[in-house]
Amino acid sequence: QVQLVESGGGLVQAGGSLRLSCAVSGRTSSSYGMGWFRQAPGKEREFVAAISRSGSWTYYADSVKGRFTISRDNAKNTVTLQMNSLKREDTAVYYCAASTAWRPASLSAYSYWGQGTQVTVSS
Repeated sequence: QVQLVESGGGLVQAGGSLRLSCAVSGRTSSSYGMGWFRQAPGKEREFVAAISRSGSWTYYADSVKGRFTISRDNAKNTVTLQMNSLKREDTAVYYCAASTAWRPASLSAYSYWGQGTQVTVSS
């Protein structure tokens, strides 16, 4: 089993930055491709960013490309999402997820999910 715990969410003004972290336990994080998803009130959960097991490959939703950066430290079993130039439409609960398959934008490819962390962007 794999446990994922997100942290770093909060309230930030538009244009600001936040850094989300995901702590992976139970198995070494290098066994999994990792992704970040988000879900706004009344909307479906959507893909944000993903990173391959080694960290060599990253993939982003068009809506966050150029503003968000995903990274990982397999020695520390952590995955990070650096979010810059935040917009009100980035407001959502952000989830970390782990996958053994490299289908980065597919929710169904991810077997393990964290509880989520709230990000609120004010104008």
